[in-house]
This record gives sequence, C-alpha cells and structure tokens, in this order.
Amino acid sequence: MRRPKLQPMRNTLDLTDRSQVRIVRKRLHLSEPELTAIVGRIGNSISAISKEAALQKADALTQAAEIPAAAVIASSAVNEQATTQVAATAPAS
Repeated sequence: MRRPKLQPMRNTLDLTDRSQVRIVRKRLHLSEPELTAIVGRIGNSISAISKEAALQKADALTQAAEIPAAAVIASSAVNEQATTQVAATAPAS
C-alpha cells in the first residue's frame, strides 16, 4: 500500500526539522540563538519571524548610526578648534 507523504505546513517553522531551520536561518541571515529567541518570543510563523528579523536588523543599523566613529569625533573637534581660532583672530569692524 502506498501512503501519502505528509505535506509540511508552509507558513510555520518546525524547529525539529534541521533542514527547514537551516534554510530559514540562511535566508534571514540569523544565528541559531537569534532564531530560537525570535521563535520563543514571537511564535513559529515564518512571516512573523521574517518581520521581526527585519526589525532587529533595522534597529541595529540605527543604533550603529547614532554612535559616531572616533575619527569623526576627532575631525569635528579639530574643525571646531580651527573655527574658534579664526573667529578670535578676525578683526571686528
């Protein structure tokens, strides 16, 4: 007798299926702990997981953009010193 092969749910993630987890991790660029944390917090809906992963990536980018690099801070400090020196030496008319 032939038994029909069970079709997996297309919109949910089965954490016991290693190949499905690997594919989702690769597609969303997540590590294993990040994926399990998202699934524990949000649920196993693949669309919800992808939305949460996108929000986390966007949040990480905005936090990185808010902190200026040391070179930028140093160059702006030099520019501020130069403008205050020029303003101090300029004659008032």
